[in-house]
Amino acid sequence: MNINTPLPAAVLSPELIARFTAIVGERHALTDAREIEAYVTEERNLYRGRSPLVLRPGSTEEVAAICRLASEARVGIVPQGGNTGLVGGQTPLNGEVVISLKRMDKIREVDTSSNTMTVEAGVVLQTAQEKADEVDRLFPLALGAQGSCTIGGNLSTNAGGTAALAYGLARDMALGVEVVLADGRVLNLLSKLKKDNTGYDLRDLFIGAEGTLGIITAATLKLFPKPRAVETAFVGLQSPEAALKLLGIAQAEAASSLTSFELIAEIALDFSVRHEGNRDPLQSRYPWYVLIELSSPRDDARGALESILERGMEDGLVDDAAIAASTTQSQAFWKLREDISHAQKPEGGSIKHDVSVPVASVPRFIAEANEAVVKLIDGCRPVPFGHLGDGNIHYNVSQPIGADKAAFLARWHEVNTAVFDIVLRLGGSISAEHGIGALKRDDLPGVKDKTAIELMRTIKAAFDPLGIMNPGKVL
Repeated sequence: MNINTPLPAAVLSPELIARFTAIVGERHALTDAREIEAYVTEERNLYRGRSPLVLRPGSTEEVAAICRLASEARVGIVPQGGNTGLVGGQTPLNGEVVISLKRMDKIREVDTSSNTMTVEAGVVLQTAQEKADEVDRLFPLALGAQGSCTIGGNLSTNAGGTAALAYGLARDMALGVEVVLADGRVLNLLSKLKKDNTGYDLRDLFIGAEGTLGIITAATLKLFPKPRAVETAFVGLQSPEAALKLLGIAQAEAASSLTSFELIAEIALDFSVRHEGNRDPLQSRYPWYVLIELSSPRDDARGALESILERGMEDGLVDDAAIAASTTQSQAFWKLREDISHAQKPEGGSIKHDVSVPVASVPRFIAEANEAVVKLIDGCRPVPFGHLGDGNIHYNVSQPIGADKAAFLARWHEVNTAVFDIVLRLGGSISAEHGIGALKRDDLPGVKDKTAIELMRTIKAAFDPLGIMNPGKVL
């Protein structure tokens, strides 16, 4: 299913294509439909765009030249990183020129004294993690797509991930950015400073803006001390309410050492075991699971984790638990969690939600959402999982067994409305970490403060008066 129906691709004159090509060189300008295909489709196949031209610049100067020409010719452009986005923000839906930043993959500097690393936008997240590890530091942003997503995309969508409980979102991990504006000017906000009160913080305008205000070409990232002890446990329990109480115990016992606290429904674990070849860590099945990870600069994480589990058992919250005995076993626990989204594919259509509610409201949200969607579509299968520690639940709904996939997915908006109504009533957000893109663009005005929307439009007009920067996304 395609949620959108793209307009015909823009027709660029041969002369204009030649001018764009001259900026990056013929080798890095794609016009063949077969080569372009990978840039106009995405993994979930919800969006299929069109583009007459994909440009792969190798420097900030080349990005600036592309933007100057696009502004002169009034040609829409869509910046793209690893093409792993989940809301269509990276897809050229109306025939825009794609600017792929993958070639901009240099690590410009690592400064262990200031605990920073300056990288270009095309650096793959896993590469940044590994580079930090080489200098005995930690870059804590962690996502399922970390082997292919890029830093530029992470910042443009303000990615979250499994360590947000302790370290925050991508926004919290960047001290500065370098951005190319729509008219080709380069805004250098790269900085190693933690304290800088010199006027408006323009950096935060571009982080999370999904390329609608400018193109992030580099960033100065925060590095953290590398933990000396990491302990992981997989826990079986009866309900989200029990998981919430266990979270309270974990926060009291481990404080800042608690880096991840993931909630997983039994059906999600079942899909991951059945379709991805993962092993159930526990001997019996339970209605709910929690994946807990502690990271400590001292060798005291094991004792804290055992204390959390002991208190959980004493309070009747924990039915069973397995503590990883090795790094390999810990990775197996995490693989089970990370494979959940992909494991839903063999089960047919899946209507997905990336939402957040106050942490205390997570059990109520899940219960009310489950009731609402099953009432709406008899036999559908809610598959909730996600980051209980920060209230971000990936509330996915798999089609009824044997149902027609297309007919089920045709009710996407209907299911979204039912789920979003509950989210908003509980004081939550319809987009926790994936962004707005095209998927939630039309929903945004109905859920965000009216004045905020007006100011967003004013900012967009100021930075991109011709409307060429990722048009049709967010606003």
